[in-house]
Amino acid sequence: MMTFRIKNKIFAKLLCATLAMGAASSCNFLDVVPPESMEIDDTMKDKDRAEAFLYRCYEGLPSVYSQHLVRSFMSSVDEFGLPDAWGVQSQQYAWGTINPGRVDFSVWENMYSSIGSVNNFLRLVDMYTPAHSTAEDIRRWKAECYFLLGFYHFFLLESYGPIPLVDHYYSSTTDKKDFPGRSHFDYCVTQICEWLDYAAANGLPDVINDSQELGRATTVAAKALKARVLLYAASPLWNGEAPESIRQWRNTNYETPGYGTELVSGTYDRSKWERAREACIEAIALAEGIGNRALYTLEDGERKRESENVSLPDIPGASFEVRQYASMMQYLSATTETDGNRETILGVVLPTSDSWTSYFLDWENTCLPQSIIKVNGAMQGGRSGISPYLYTAEHFYTVNGKLPKNDSDYYKESEWFQSAGQSRPEIIKLNDLREPRFYAWISFDGAEYGSKLSGGSRLIVNMRDHNKQGYNPSKDNDLNITGYLCRKFVSPNVTKNSASGSTNTKNTPHPVIRLAELYLDLAECYAALGDNANAITNLNVIRERAGVPALTASDVNADMTMMDWVRNERFIELWGEGHRYFDLRRWCIAPQYLKAGAREGLNYRVVDPTFEELNQRVTLTNQPFVWYDRMYFIPVASSEVDSNPQLVQAPGY
Repeated sequence: MMTFRIKNKIFAKLLCATLAMGAASSCNFLDVVPPESMEIDDTMKDKDRAEAFLYRCYEGLPSVYSQHLVRSFMSSVDEFGLPDAWGVQSQQYAWGTINPGRVDFSVWENMYSSIGSVNNFLRLVDMYTPAHSTAEDIRRWKAECYFLLGFYHFFLLESYGPIPLVDHYYSSTTDKKDFPGRSHFDYCVTQICEWLDYAAANGLPDVINDSQELGRATTVAAKALKARVLLYAASPLWNGEAPESIRQWRNTNYETPGYGTELVSGTYDRSKWERAREACIEAIALAEGIGNRALYTLEDGERKRESENVSLPDIPGASFEVRQYASMMQYLSATTETDGNRETILGVVLPTSDSWTSYFLDWENTCLPQSIIKVNGAMQGGRSGISPYLYTAEHFYTVNGKLPKNDSDYYKESEWFQSAGQSRPEIIKLNDLREPRFYAWISFDGAEYGSKLSGGSRLIVNMRDHNKQGYNPSKDNDLNITGYLCRKFVSPNVTKNSASGSTNTKNTPHPVIRLAELYLDLAECYAALGDNANAITNLNVIRERAGVPALTASDVNADMTMMDWVRNERFIELWGEGHRYFDLRRWCIAPQYLKAGAREGLNYRVVDPTFEELNQRVTLTNQPFVWYDRMYFIPVASSEVDSNPQLVQAPGY
């Protein structure tokens, strides 16, 4: 597994020295490299210093998944919301208040700063031969740089649309008119794929065996990322179905070779799906072959659960098998390769902070419910801030593997908010008889949140008591907004200590790419190409692993087309992992799902409600959710556009 974390102490010390030389980001994309100096040249004096500088080039990976990047994007869509009072960047995206004069510049700045560091490394390693390094060392370093060029440019591409390609070193004295403007989207895709192919063929290892090197690029990571790049390029937004304002987007002072001033193609190209399909097939074969990757299994989960002496989740009405699979799927999201989880291909360990502005990074504590246990006479708990919407509850499957609204053997929709009549009557019918992933990753009134959470004892969620997990206006900064809680990435073994108040939370690596995504990518390609049989086959790999009944050809009908099944399976399996923001946009369906009034929850914002008061559908109106087509992209800061005569702003800003 590729998980970015500098473990070698020598590398870490040298990295600090490198950072001190001025390789940090600037306030302008144009100034993407540190100024030339003898100190910079010293970075190539020997192998240790060169590798320390290389590790500096990797620093953009965790920054991509920090508060203001992917994990921020996550809460701007229809998976979950955040407390009203937080007002973080992600909420501003969802409110439509982001504009060129009010935009967090760190995405653009950090990525181009990292690109500048990569290009500078490539320049210097061609100028100097570090002492004690071999030709094979240098070959690998260069391959890693080309992987990073591909990764950083792709993240910019999916966030901003067509972008400037920075493929070589620019000195600090370069005239601004000599910097590139945006290149056509397809041209960007071609260049990114060439970088990734080069990296895979020219020095990247197939696997990382040395724990001191965890975090460095592999062949499988390069091919898996290429598969995602080509999937996005084949998607409707970039394959003939974009809104007119995007298709008419043009450069004014810059041309892309072979494309002129055009930035987005307005015609459909079936071959884009064919190329994506072949890339997915290649990536899966490599991952499961030389990459030693494998889907997490029931046996893996049971082995980990038994080693931690954690009981199976207590789910009223659920079979023993559902409880086993629910436990396994929770461990899937909360374990690492050292725990026996070989599913993650690319992952990052995020920094944490005690500042409330960084709550999003401290994921487990942000998810944990309020008022877990009394410590020194006062109730302590988590922030309960990750609040799944009703859309989430309605789009995980029933135990029969179908959407609740489409399952004729499930409760009628008119009965969903009534008691299910289980051993805990506070559990409503909508939350009863559901598939394992629902119970693994979502919690609700009457559910067991953790078997050890309350000082070694289980915690049963009570959303109707303000002294427990219910609405408490005095805790408005840390307050659930929908009546549902998140358990994904929370360890089944998590415990709040009754004596110290400490919580044994873990900073589990955030999965950037895992093997399950590649199967979903491939299923989407087959569905787009009209090959339902192979689409179903690949979806069933994921469904059956999760303990969900296999999909059959008869399940594909007017209620659920093949692409509907693909998109919903992706919604469930990758829930909370940062994909939904980009998926809704690349599919050109964001207006339908992110418009005003689309986000719903239970009637949670009532102090000590009755069962009937809590369990009703409400539209969330405390936050001004909107959708405008300009929100397909992040705008570039006005200062950046003003400084580069080649650069044009995104449409609508």
